[in-house]
Amino acid sequence: MLKWQTGGMDFSARYVALGDSFTEGVGDDDPTRPNGVRGWADIVAGQLAQSNPGFGYANLAIRGRKLRQIMAEQVDAAVAMKPTLVTLYAGANDILRPKIDIDSLLEEYDAGIARLSASGATVLLFTGFDVKGSKVFSAMRGRTAIYNELVREIAENHGALLVDYWRFDEYDDWRLWGEDRMHMSTAGHINMAKRVLDVLEHEHVIEVPELAPVRLLNRVEALKANARWLRESAAPWVSRRLRGVSSGDGLSPKYAELVRPLS
Repeated sequence: MLKWQTGGMDFSARYVALGDSFTEGVGDDDPTRPNGVRGWADIVAGQLAQSNPGFGYANLAIRGRKLRQIMAEQVDAAVAMKPTLVTLYAGANDILRPKIDIDSLLEEYDAGIARLSASGATVLLFTGFDVKGSKVFSAMRGRTAIYNELVREIAENHGALLVDYWRFDEYDDWRLWGEDRMHMSTAGHINMAKRVLDVLEHEHVIEVPELAPVRLLNRVEALKANARWLRESAAPWVSRRLRGVSSGDGLSPKYAELVRPLS
């Protein structure tokens, strides 16, 4: 039995989601929600809240945040909410930097997980995705593998649950990714919500939408698509890093306080 379950859902259950764009929901556009996105965490919260009028949900994740920022800005804020469930994914934005000290970063990660676990909450962590199918990001594969082994060890040491994203082969299908090729699509977020709920052993009724048929591009079409991606996604991403700015600058958390999640 999970710590946040007592013969069914605890009516005082509080779920706090921490992290970066992955948890904020980037790629699953919804103009009716804060920051214009929904995402897997919102979907999970909606499922957990069913038949639970007292359920509360906060999402402190902000796109572009690096691991140390997440530890400094979000962990203590989450603990103050006395959560019964915390999810955390941090480190992807660090792995993509030219230089990284993974051991040092994961020491801070470990300290943050210790604080979250000591709060009494069930803590759920993620490994990083295996980018073997990306010609652009596959160079980061070795870094991610090292990061993942340290995350697995930390999860084991603190009794945290683990969503092993690295092993989710369905994400080799580019239809689960957005046009920027960096964030999950709506279908990808829905599938991730199912994966998280499965790890939580929580019943759910979620259907991943039927994916559009794969359309093979000819050489000219592929070149045009790649040029558009370079212009609209890759170049702005590189430019932000050269200028030391983030896509999350000026943004506030979607739900900085506990709220009733949207359905």
